[in-house]
Amino acid sequence: MTQFFNKNGQKSKLAILAQNTLQSLSKLKIRWLAVLLVLPFFVIVAAFGTVSPEQPRYVKSEIITEEVTLPLAVHHVNRDEEFWQIDQVRRDDTLGVLFKRMTIRDEDAIKFLMLSPDARAINTQLIPGHRLEIKTNLEGKLLHLEYEVDHETILVAGLTPSGYQVATQKLILENHQVLKSAVIIDSLFGATDDAGIPDQIALQIADIFSSEIDFHDDLRPGDYFNVVYEAFYNAGEMMKIGNVLAVEFVNKGKKYQAIHFGDAEGKFAYYTPEGKSLHRSFLRSPLEFTRISSSFSSGRYHPILNRIKAHKGVDMAAPTGTRIKASGNGVVDFVGRKGGYGNVIVLKHENGISTVYGHLSRFAPGLRRGMRVSQNDIIGYVGMTGLATGPHLHYEFLVNKVHRDPMKVALPMSVPIDHQHKQAFDAQSLNLMAQIEMLNRRQVASNR
Repeated sequence: MTQFFNKNGQKSKLAILAQNTLQSLSKLKIRWLAVLLVLPFFVIVAAFGTVSPEQPRYVKSEIITEEVTLPLAVHHVNRDEEFWQIDQVRRDDTLGVLFKRMTIRDEDAIKFLMLSPDARAINTQLIPGHRLEIKTNLEGKLLHLEYEVDHETILVAGLTPSGYQVATQKLILENHQVLKSAVIIDSLFGATDDAGIPDQIALQIADIFSSEIDFHDDLRPGDYFNVVYEAFYNAGEMMKIGNVLAVEFVNKGKKYQAIHFGDAEGKFAYYTPEGKSLHRSFLRSPLEFTRISSSFSSGRYHPILNRIKAHKGVDMAAPTGTRIKASGNGVVDFVGRKGGYGNVIVLKHENGISTVYGHLSRFAPGLRRGMRVSQNDIIGYVGMTGLATGPHLHYEFLVNKVHRDPMKVALPMSVPIDHQHKQAFDAQSLNLMAQIEMLNRRQVASNR
């Protein structure tokens, strides 16, 4: 940097002025540099300061649909594919109607099944509710058929290289024990329906305790029962109901119990858990389940004769055609028509006992005088022949020719269980009553 001095060696004014000017220029450069550095910051602040506080406006959206043509998928038809169908026979079904509903278009199969004597069960004896399973191909040709003839038998028809063949087969049934409980609200059948218990079991329970409980008049809301019964299955499907194995019924606070016990020949009876027989020599009612429409009376107003007349039996209301059972072992003493009784049967039993069954619509086929009948044998069917205002059974019970009230007379008991079977019975009774007790505990727990 150039220096200016005077004669005396001191800096001249010019030198001093030049130096001051240089210093001013230097400061000015620094200031401008600072301004240039700060300027972008103020620009950013100014930009944000000018943004409107209003919400941003969204762009309006719009859906546009365009048709797009896709190539068709190629479907390869398998002519060998097989199809299974399951259906049930309906009322008024014929073989042709059934096959048409199941899209079987096979005239050869229909002709074979209609003409084959072995296929009679499916051709002329179709039963509503019975199941039918078939296998067909795409053209509707019948390949295999299975028809439920009854709970233990199926009819099988199939296509073989030599043509159609048909045969019957016995089902292999598995026996299972079913445990159920039910509470009476209004009736026995109402309780069993609510609990999913079959009607056959309800009828058995009513029959087991028929001499102890009047299932029409004695039941009270809150009565309950526990039951163990048999059910037979094929391939996981229940095919039929068996016997009640154990049952406990509580009616008006009183407990009734029964245990099933049979021998190797298939004969069985019901006993108390201690082995006392519940089987009586006579049924309290010859009908499976009924109601008393007119009781035993020494002076009843007769609705047809219009006068007071002793009613020496009980009238049991039931639909025409209801089966009538022999109330005890005996011999047919009379079968035919007799005055106001209409069609009537008289059975003679041991110990001077006779039973009378009147107003029948018809008799069991082959029933004749002198024939021996066993308890529970079907001897006739309910009707309204003779002096009757509606279908019912008139039932009389006589001891040494004297009429007794069938609903109140003391019925003779059968002998208790044989001593040689007592040990086996005790083991079976212990096991079944343990299951009944388990149902009791379950019911108590569910009521808490």
